[in-house]
Amino acid sequence: MSKTKAQQSRLVVGLISGTSMDGIDAALVRIAGPATEPRARLLSFTVVPYPPAIRQRLMRVADGKPVTAGEISELNYNLGELFGDAAIEVCRMGGVTPGRLAGIGSHGQTIFHEGGPAAGKSNHGNRPRQGERWASTLQIGEPAVIAAKTGATVVANFRVADIAAGGQGAPLVPLVDYLLLRDLRLGTVALNIGGIANFTVIPAHARPRDVLGFDTGPGNMVMDALVRHATGGRKTFDAGGRLASKGQVIQSILSAAGGLPYFRRKPPKSAGREQFGADFVERYFLQGRGARAADLVCTATELTAQTVSGALRQFVFPVTKTDRLIVSGGGAHNGFLLKRLKSLLPGISVHVSDEFGLPVDAKEAIAFAVLADRTMHGLAGNLPMVTGARKAAILGAVTRA
Repeated sequence: MSKTKAQQSRLVVGLISGTSMDGIDAALVRIAGPATEPRARLLSFTVVPYPPAIRQRLMRVADGKPVTAGEISELNYNLGELFGDAAIEVCRMGGVTPGRLAGIGSHGQTIFHEGGPAAGKSNHGNRPRQGERWASTLQIGEPAVIAAKTGATVVANFRVADIAAGGQGAPLVPLVDYLLLRDLRLGTVALNIGGIANFTVIPAHARPRDVLGFDTGPGNMVMDALVRHATGGRKTFDAGGRLASKGQVIQSILSAAGGLPYFRRKPPKSAGREQFGADFVERYFLQGRGARAADLVCTATELTAQTVSGALRQFVFPVTKTDRLIVSGGGAHNGFLLKRLKSLLPGISVHVSDEFGLPVDAKEAIAFAVLADRTMHGLAGNLPMVTGARKAAILGAVTRA
């Protein structure tokens, strides 16, 4: 009996640049089986750093500095070229030509994300109350340029359909976590520590409607900003958590920053630089303080560890049993942070996603390859219970070469 088209294996590239804005993660993935029950295998992976001038321009936009519409438009096309180059490079590394791809899933670069007004409820379909902002999100990296460079079909702008359906537009990876990491016996939390930390809660023997997921708060974002500040930009992150391990927590900063209402707000919720970017770092960590860099980074690391563990205790443990924590993202390399998480979460086994065939650095790029595959098969890519959307939605716009 011959395989149906949906069951045949296909090659898909996933592309993403996160809130740290360091560069583009590109994963070449072989997906086998039906799109409803995919099996994903990473064939090649690379990170293409942004040219320093591009990164500086992106940071200006993301930090809310004055820019023109023309600058954003130009960046959109510049990034389309870079994302296209990254797709071509990861295909070269995997020994395939872009012409063999079933598609490319490009998350793009987020330059603005406001998942909902202050009340945590989407206002689409209704006029916002006075003082509230419309829920909106903007990712750049022009998909038509990616398609033209590679000759492949591109799925992009994943988040907008969820927001249009009343959701937060994030997180979107939980559906992929459910598809690839669920277990019949073990309650699982998949924690991704990128610029922002977010997790997916997958109870044992879960159905899609049983999955919970949201952004817990800062992941590496605050730590990275403090390292850049302390070194004048010579270093961009705390490798292995070594600087933090030499410091002491400044309790007054931890208490003030940890008191932000976001941490107590019930999910669904999502966050980005708008909440935990330069203004947050300046207000809570740098304003009028002469603290040692090691102490500041140690405090930021503790903030991440405590807000992740606090979110689990507040929103997860009361409703479902958790047996294991599977960590991915750049923060999975931070040994000091992982040590703190293990200490704060006794009784839960802590793993890195490599143990489950999902390399920590590549997992989010793999996820957008899987989400693109679902879109190309006409399947929804969001989980309404996670994002708060009124309905499941097919994500992304499809651009053909």
